[in-house]
Parts: sequence; structure tokens; C-alpha cells
Amino acid sequence: MSDFHDHYPQYEVMSNHGEEEGKKARRTLWNVFWIMLAITVAELSIGFMAPDKGWSGTLGLKILFITLTVAKAAFIVIWFMHLGHEVKLFKYTILVPYIVFMFYTIFIVLTEGVYSGKQGNLTRVDPIFIQQQEDLKKGHHGAEAGGESHEAAAEEAHH
Repeated sequence: MSDFHDHYPQYEVMSNHGEEEGKKARRTLWNVFWIMLAITVAELSIGFMAPDKGWSGTLGLKILFITLTVAKAAFIVIWFMHLGHEVKLFKYTILVPYIVFMFYTIFIVLTEGVYSGKQGNLTRVDPIFIQQQEDLKKGHHGAEAGGESHEAAAEEAHH
């Protein structure tokens, strides 16, 4: 069985790069790798700590995760998809539609991502919202002395 040979010269010869340019390119890629790894480790660490610290579901945590994820996406697009070396018009032609879509998606996640559909009814499942509603009910019940309005509020809360 003979070895496959496609008659192409070595990469170094094809790319017309000297050893110095190759070292610089590899160093840049390793730097991007380490930055992305650090962002990923930070995301995982924060994600594991969030429930214990009471951060779960907070707007700040959501924004932090979105920011870190967008930063990783930017590194991928700029360095691994080589968009960082393109002319400005081409960059904007590629990036603007995605940026608009990302902002729209972020808006939808932050505003509508706290509802759960149960048999066609939307129920808000955001833990902060639920806690606020419970606090309002406690404050509302504590402020009233009783009577019909108290019973009506309790009946309304029951439904």
C-alpha cells in the first residue's frame, strides 16, 4: 500500500512565512486561547457560586453572562474566523446584522425569558419576581386591619 501524496509543498513554503512570522502567529493564537479559557473558567466559577450567594436570576448576573459570552464570540470571529484582518466595510457588512440580532435576542431573553407556559397560560417563574410578589402580599396583608378588602385580596391571590 502506498502513502497518499497530494504533491503540495509544506505549509511553510506555501504560506511564504518565515519562522519569525510563524512564531508570532502561534503566540497570538495561544494568547487568544488563554483569554477564552479564562473567560470560560470565570463563567463556570460564577455559575457554580451563584446559587449559594443568592445571585441566581438577577439582572446583573444575566448581563454579566451575556457580556462574557459576547466577548468570547468576538475573539472567535476576530481571530479564528480572521475577520480582524479584513477591510472595515467588509467587517461591518458581516457584523452589523449579527449585532442587531444579538441585541434583539438579549432583549427577548431579559424581558420574556422569565415566563413558563403551562397549558397555554403564561406563568412568571422569575425567582426575584416571585419573592417581590410574596413581599407585597405580606406587606399588603399587614397594612390592612381586616374586613372585606382583606378577604377579597386573599381570594384574588388564591386565584
